[in-house]
Amino acid sequence: MSEPIHFYYRGTVHEVNAASPTQTVLQHLREDLHCTGTKEGCAEGDCGACTVVVGSLVDGRVELKTVNSCIQFTPTLDGKALFTVEDLQQPDGALHPVQQAMVECHGSQCGFCTPGFVMSLWGMYLKNDAQPCARKEVDDALSGNLCRCTGYRPIIEAARRMTELPKVEFDREAVVQQLQALKRDKLATYSVGGRHFHAPRTLDELVELRASRPQALVLAGSTDVGLWVTKQMRELNDIIYLGHVDALKQMTEDGGMLEIGAGVSLNDAYEAVCRHYPEQLSEMWQRFASLPIRNAGTLGGNVANGSPIGDSMPWMIALGSEVVLRGAGGRRVLAMEAFYLDYQKKDMQPGEFVEAVRVPLPRAGVQFRTYKLAKRFDQDISAVCAAFAFTLDGGTVKEARIAFGGMAATPRRAPLAEAALNGKAWDEANLAAAMAALARDYQPLSDMRASSEYRMKTAQNLLRRYWFETRVDAPLAASAVNAFAATPCRA
Repeated sequence: MSEPIHFYYRGTVHEVNAASPTQTVLQHLREDLHCTGTKEGCAEGDCGACTVVVGSLVDGRVELKTVNSCIQFTPTLDGKALFTVEDLQQPDGALHPVQQAMVECHGSQCGFCTPGFVMSLWGMYLKNDAQPCARKEVDDALSGNLCRCTGYRPIIEAARRMTELPKVEFDREAVVQQLQALKRDKLATYSVGGRHFHAPRTLDELVELRASRPQALVLAGSTDVGLWVTKQMRELNDIIYLGHVDALKQMTEDGGMLEIGAGVSLNDAYEAVCRHYPEQLSEMWQRFASLPIRNAGTLGGNVANGSPIGDSMPWMIALGSEVVLRGAGGRRVLAMEAFYLDYQKKDMQPGEFVEAVRVPLPRAGVQFRTYKLAKRFDQDISAVCAAFAFTLDGGTVKEARIAFGGMAATPRRAPLAEAALNGKAWDEANLAAAMAALARDYQPLSDMRASSEYRMKTAQNLLRRYWFETRVDAPLAASAVNAFAATPCRA
């Protein structure tokens, strides 16, 4: 039996019972609710014109995050709160400080992208309780919003100005009460026109559902699957949504490993990992997609997707991470490099799903680095992503672990380059041998992002950069070899 979707919207509970399970939140806003402040620009989560804020109940409090409404499906709103640019107007008709600051600083020209910028700024306003933000945080909050007119300077000035204006409070407790009333404690299935959207609440429900529907699509953050619908016009008839399974949103440390549930968002997962690897992964965290994408997507979904150009897998493989699979037969744990068999082919049995990933915590003697090469600093897919984790004993390489994305059909290690280094001195001669071996480990393709020759040359040069940073004699600080280290706006 189909159950309607309920979510909190504009001061009341809104019900959906006839929309397609793959209708996007943006389509619902504009076409069904005629709420047209939110815009469609790219329909793939890149431009930010469609940015909204979604509130979820987490441990008795409301968690508010910016997301791209153009790739989120309407049924994912069940039990949540949705806020759009129309919600910012004050009861007396006055503008919110975010909007007023945009006016005063001339942050809008053609105006098409403005609602998305306003929502991203509002998300930051709420997160920081209307307190001033560092420039880097402003850059990160706006990383998913593109503008063709302003040059961004007036918008960044508005981000500063909004905290100088009289503060406007947000009634979180009222939202919490609404969401508590909407909370479900068991599986709910929303069905329209022969299509089904299943939303289990417990791990046991998920295991049983997945076993009975092994061909169903498992949906986590929709940052990739959403494009299947908006760009490829694919028909998705049977979906199992992980977003309400609280057991998949846990993170624990045990046995030298950080276990991250498959429902933990990319942003929360990277925040947790960066507490252990702040120097090695903080830049990757900032450069991984945009904040709205990281808020919606999950690390488990990124791993399950298995894209050969995914940014997470190389560094996880280099560190020796594991994938935890779950099915009716119980848990199964694989080394991450063994999980990927071929392009879009994983070692996953029918009825299994990714339950968690396990990332090793820092170990003595392991020198770990990861690097991303892309045409833009922010919000760009890598041409090459490299990760190195060498166990060094003085000047000798006890174990070399090298992994690349963008160099093969899957993210994978470089066995010949590793063999050229294992047990050898970590010197320039052996470095050169390993660089030469990389040409036998990989035969990268040429595509719109980079040529095969470029990928190979830069992969070899990234290994050399790693040597500069970790060599025994006069190692260089990362800032000495990082092209972005001295960029003024990132200071």
